[in-house]
Amino acid sequence: MARYLLRRLNLFIATSLVLFAVLFIATGKFPVEKSFALTGIHAPSAEQLAQITQDYQLDSSQFTQFTAYLKQRLNGNLGISATSQQPVADELENVLPASFELAIVSALLALIFGIPLGVLASMSKNKITQYTIMTITLTGYSIPVFWLGLTLSLWFGVQLGWLPISGQLNLLYEIEPVTGFVLIDTLLSDSPYANSAFIDAVLHIILPAITLAVLPFTVVVRITRSAIINIMEKTYIKAAEARGLHTSRIVLRHALPNALIPVLKNLGLMLGSFASYAMVVEVIFSWPGVGAWLVSGIYQRDYTVIQGGVLAVALIIIFLSIMIEVLHTAINPLSRKELYATN
Repeated sequence: MARYLLRRLNLFIATSLVLFAVLFIATGKFPVEKSFALTGIHAPSAEQLAQITQDYQLDSSQFTQFTAYLKQRLNGNLGISATSQQPVADELENVLPASFELAIVSALLALIFGIPLGVLASMSKNKITQYTIMTITLTGYSIPVFWLGLTLSLWFGVQLGWLPISGQLNLLYEIEPVTGFVLIDTLLSDSPYANSAFIDAVLHIILPAITLAVLPFTVVVRITRSAIINIMEKTYIKAAEARGLHTSRIVLRHALPNALIPVLKNLGLMLGSFASYAMVVEVIFSWPGVGAWLVSGIYQRDYTVIQGGVLAVALIIIFLSIMIEVLHTAINPLSRKELYATN
């Protein structure tokens, strides 16, 4: 197992190096001075230009420049935003929690509603129930996320006025950030209006979370249904039925845990799509996360923000993909058998 983890660590390092190399090459292609693209300083003084040249080795070979670029980025120096003149690392630190909060809530919604519906679709003898569930999932998978987000905003936000359609929290509430997750910070706050702020935060996250959860929800339903149908034909399931165990007990204790293994694997494969959908959702609902921040940087041609946003999103996807693969290997008996066989 240690050798396997070491290989996964090497994979993360190698993939990250390729990512840094791609960003370095792309930075040199920006239609601006390379010093500005690297640092965000539009009109550096003579001293600043000399420092930039020294830090990034701009008068040396491409390989030396890449080494210097890699050193600066690994040290946390992502430059400053050309728009706000604030360090990109600080801005990234401020927007990351909002994106994580939205992603976690959306993933929980997809799992909480997707797994039971997948089991119901696989175990129900009623064809109408099966077809209804599969029709809903196919429709949800086919709907463009931007159309769904705008439609939900129009219906529940504008016409009915039930839910807010922008932001993370009403500006009337001043909640001191502790974890960066507004839902948690409102609960931890000792403010007299903390409960009202928590309810307001819940109302703000409902529409973007539902919009973002539709894609993984449909995948979870379909994979769970397929896995349950396949597992219920296994010999050990037939043996449990022969012993007189109730069907619900067989499903919950034997079939469902094994069905969650392919669900986990497929969720890992769709992290890239999930991240791209999250960017669209954040823009639609003015959610103060990495996606909206990155898109704003693209519109404003803020090259350091573009680099910082792409770097953060890509590294997170790479890391989570490898972690999900490791977790899948750890809980899957067949993967462990193959792993020990190779060792």
